[in-house]
Amino acid sequence: MTRIATFNVNGVNGRLPVLLKWLGESDYDIVCLQELKTSDDKFPIDAIREAGYGAIWHGQKSYNGVAILARGMEPVERRRGLPGDPDDTHSRSRPRWMGSLWAVSICPMAIQRLAQSSTTSCAGSIASSTTASTCSKLGHPVFSAATSNVVPTQIDAVVPRRWLGDAVYFPECRQAYARMLEGGWIDAVRRIHPEKGIYTYWNFSYWGGYDRSSGLRMDHLLVSLSLSDRLRSAGVDVDMRGWEKPSDHAPAWIKLY
Repeated sequence: MTRIATFNVNGVNGRLPVLLKWLGESDYDIVCLQELKTSDDKFPIDAIREAGYGAIWHGQKSYNGVAILARGMEPVERRRGLPGDPDDTHSRSRPRWMGSLWAVSICPMAIQRLAQSSTTSCAGSIASSTTASTCSKLGHPVFSAATSNVVPTQIDAVVPRRWLGDAVYFPECRQAYARMLEGGWIDAVRRIHPEKGIYTYWNFSYWGGYDRSSGLRMDHLLVSLSLSDRLRSAGVDVDMRGWEKPSDHAPAWIKLY
């Protein structure tokens, strides 16, 4: 069984105690992080290695930044940046080879940026060398872990009307997400829970804790068709959102046999 999680950490150094506690209490084999908000030289690699994970990261001071952690091994980088987007200099994407899997970690605004692009196929732009179709042709199973800042459908928001006019609910971005699925990706959480409201993000509350009525699902784990038969379960570590000084996102996860 392979357990994979994606987590928008919202500042890896500021949330490091939360991250390390979560890693220590879980048994994920692969962890994709977004919004590191730190330069490469400030990434806390020593602490992460002490937690039992190898890592490669693509940082950016104060903004964006992605990483992939592998328990007990070092991931191998294949490329960085958004394929098909030569102007992407903002640490939004980093595909890696994990021995038996391709892994792609995508930061917030990546899908929104591509939706606004003049590129003909947004879905194809997401991962030119690692799209589901390309990797399937090469025989490589692949998954993409993304904080996309896209809420795909009404069921992915506790109160959908609350987000009308907000970037997370823009039709262009939702259409871009839909094109990714049409291009061969499988939305793993939705495959396991086709009609259940599942959320990964909540606004901070002025009175402490978080506003449960603001729940959104905008942290996604997509798998290639070749992995779909291996998908066994999926969920969100919701309890983590109630920890001390948490991120505004909770980790989403899947299990593959």
